[in-house]
Amino acid sequence: MAFAPSEVETKRPPVGGSDWKPYVLPFAVLIVLLGLGPYLGIGPALAHPSRTLAVLATLLVFSRGVISFRPARPVSSILLGLAVFAIWIAPDLLFPGYRHSWLFDNALTRVSANGLPAPALRTSAWYVCFRVGGAALLIPVVEELFWRAWLMRWLISPDFEKIPLGAYAPQAFWFTAVLFASEHGTFWDVGLAAGILYNWWMIRTRSLADCILAHAVTNASLAAYVLLGGQWQYWN
Repeated sequence: MAFAPSEVETKRPPVGGSDWKPYVLPFAVLIVLLGLGPYLGIGPALAHPSRTLAVLATLLVFSRGVISFRPARPVSSILLGLAVFAIWIAPDLLFPGYRHSWLFDNALTRVSANGLPAPALRTSAWYVCFRVGGAALLIPVVEELFWRAWLMRWLISPDFEKIPLGAYAPQAFWFTAVLFASEHGTFWDVGLAAGILYNWWMIRTRSLADCILAHAVTNASLAAYVLLGGQWQYWN
């Protein structure tokens, strides 16, 4: 089966194997700062901007050479992003109280929940701008680099840059989708659906840019839904 080349695929790996840093470091910085947040004594009003700036700096230093912002199928990617957004909010609209089931509201899934924004933060332009900007512009780049540009290929071969973007292996596909779901705490079910669809889109398009665009549209739509509809539970 022939794979179309991409900017990421044609980047020559360093001697000794593929360079994982551009794909992994931004996500690692994000996760470390999220985990350390409660212990640093920094309130959300400063935590979100500082975390956003730290991750952005990591992307600029390490990841510029592997990121593409030229989607091959922009319209289809936008539609997929909107579909994932609809899937994300549908269970709560169709089945009120659905997320209070023990499947979602338990000690294990609550580990990744950070709590709802305080009422004062909901009207803070500073907080909202950084929260929306991070969710819609930064997180899609960081997560797509890690989950679909790196992990899906690394699970096939540690020398992952020799593996084309969008190469399919069942174990890599499903393991990535399940881990992506676990990242989303009480929303693990729709996180799993999103992970499956984003994985499928990578296989379909073999394009990092298309996956970033789809993910960005989902997150931007969810941010608009939170702000316009007062659905703050999606920003826990």
